[in-house]
Amino acid sequence: MPAKILLYYVFTPIADPDAIRLWQRDLCELLGLRGRILISEHGINGTVGGDMDALKTYVRKTKQYAPFRGVDMKWSPGTGLDDDGFSLDFPRLTVKVRDEIVSFGTPDELRIDENGVVGGGTHLKPGELHRLVAERGDDVTFFDGRNAFEAEIGRFKNAVVPNTETTRDFIAELDSGRYDHLKDKPVVTYCTGGVRCEVLSSLMTSRGFGEVYQLEGGIVRYGETFGNTGLWEGSLYVFDGRETTTFGDDATIIGRCVSCGASSDRMVNCADDDCRARTVLCAACGETAVCRRHAPAEA
Repeated sequence: MPAKILLYYVFTPIADPDAIRLWQRDLCELLGLRGRILISEHGINGTVGGDMDALKTYVRKTKQYAPFRGVDMKWSPGTGLDDDGFSLDFPRLTVKVRDEIVSFGTPDELRIDENGVVGGGTHLKPGELHRLVAERGDDVTFFDGRNAFEAEIGRFKNAVVPNTETTRDFIAELDSGRYDHLKDKPVVTYCTGGVRCEVLSSLMTSRGFGEVYQLEGGIVRYGETFGNTGLWEGSLYVFDGRETTTFGDDATIIGRCVSCGASSDRMVNCADDDCRARTVLCAACGETAVCRRHAPAEA
């Protein structure tokens, strides 16, 4: 049986998040799906994996709920299924209610209506992004909306990568003033599937960034469209058992082993107990290393 992974989100007002949690939990358990689903009064954000037929049923049932009818489902190949038919990419099913479906720590700043995030950046499809770059050239700045360690193995060419260990770090980064020179330039935010940029672009707009865009569908949709022939370089970090994925066998490896400097997109946990980041470490250098943030300064 073919294994697949679904990545999706919807920003829409939800009056009873716990009712949605119970429905989604029961639906996934019935279909034998595993993954992680977060629900809040702002919407739903999920990644689930399993058998292809079960996932098709999940999509159909989820879209029967009117606020979720227009959800954009992004499909990716899964690693496989275990002997019981469960996804090898997820150890369990987790369905939770949270204050935010993306944890920026700013639930009171986010405004949602039936059309999604209010005041966010202008959506750009992959082809529209290329047209913007063709028209505006070097004035366009790519702004990475992910944790900094994710960009170590893949990012858009010449992208700005904020110094973020977790999503909550973006507020301090934006308020620091170090990106104020971009406030009068076209800025394109991007992230894995698009959900983080929905919030990030609205936070940037409210802080005076005048021309903010977001890559619709995120890196996943861009990679489906252009593979390795466009502006993306390297591998994509994913938060499931695959850990990394590429958009074809000809992907460039831009990651560098923190220990020896060799090309690699292999990620391990930072050996610093207080650090939640991942770091690049090639197979020849073992299993543990501290990330660049916690590495000792060179003499």
